[in-house]
Amino acid sequence: MFSAEPVGRWLGATGPDSDVVVSTRVRLARNLAELPFVTRTKASEQAQVVDMVRWALADAGFMDRGRFLDDEQLTPEWGRFLLERHLVSLDFVESKLRRGFFVSADETLSLMVNEEDHLRFQALVSGLDFTTALSLASGLDSKLESIVGYAYSTQFGFLTACPTNVGTGMRASALLHLPGLVLTREIEKVLRGAVHIGLVVRGLYGEGSETKGNFFQVSNQRTLGQSETEIIETVTASCQQVVQYERRAREYLVKNLRTEIEDKVFRSLALLRGARILCSDEAVNLLATVRLGVALGIVNELSLGQVCRLLILVRPENLQVFLGERLKSPERDERRATVVREALVIR
Repeated sequence: MFSAEPVGRWLGATGPDSDVVVSTRVRLARNLAELPFVTRTKASEQAQVVDMVRWALADAGFMDRGRFLDDEQLTPEWGRFLLERHLVSLDFVESKLRRGFFVSADETLSLMVNEEDHLRFQALVSGLDFTTALSLASGLDSKLESIVGYAYSTQFGFLTACPTNVGTGMRASALLHLPGLVLTREIEKVLRGAVHIGLVVRGLYGEGSETKGNFFQVSNQRTLGQSETEIIETVTASCQQVVQYERRAREYLVKNLRTEIEDKVFRSLALLRGARILCSDEAVNLLATVRLGVALGIVNELSLGQVCRLLILVRPENLQVFLGERLKSPERDERRATVVREALVIR
């Protein structure tokens, strides 16, 4: 149904500040005006939402730009595959509701149908670029609104199932790679500062997920009482500040602990190039350290985009789709090590 490659365009490390910021995401929560919120719908009404959205996507000309999956096609395996690619939420994967899902061919735009709200738009771009992400999400949002109509209050804004999303219904987040702040033990102070000004800090896969490889998601908390532009300005300014902190931390490490950093990076690269068994979490952590080495110019034969590609392909479901076969965990660890060795071979 899906191919593991190419990975999403947002992993190409072509956007602004890609040495620190992996990606920018804008998510919009919307509900159809004529139907109850998802939690109060019957199965027939959930199916009606899916049909209405599919028809609207076709009418707006988006079906030719990507793929739409209905509930029968969203198997647990494909759900995990999409979760690993940051295209759906864990709640969506585990949901028992009638669902639908749309994703553009380059994975820049996606839409969950019947997650917490009827519609959850997502635009995902490389680097720190909220303007482009908002423009992409708003483009699809506006076209569907003109066709299906949204639940909207002139007093509160867009109405959502969870009160914390009422208003703009927008979450703006950035996926940051912050090994410098972790190694200099400044990370807690910086993240406390982000929380103090109303931002939320989460792990690699968003709400409820663990922090792996020193990747952190930073997003806005408030959606009510601020315009979309004001939210974007706040999150952008905060992320830019964190980027500067991270770069200063990396400069300190290179200036004062260069040998130790080089040792850490080259040990990780040597392990990846030599391992015969590699579990997913170990691969992510080692690749994250190599990513730091590439960003610092310590490793010159690889690009950030190549490392980011592997960060997705080493995940369990993506690895199996890449290899074209289902594998038990021990065999998967062996095949993962082979895939990584072949990708990092010195030519």
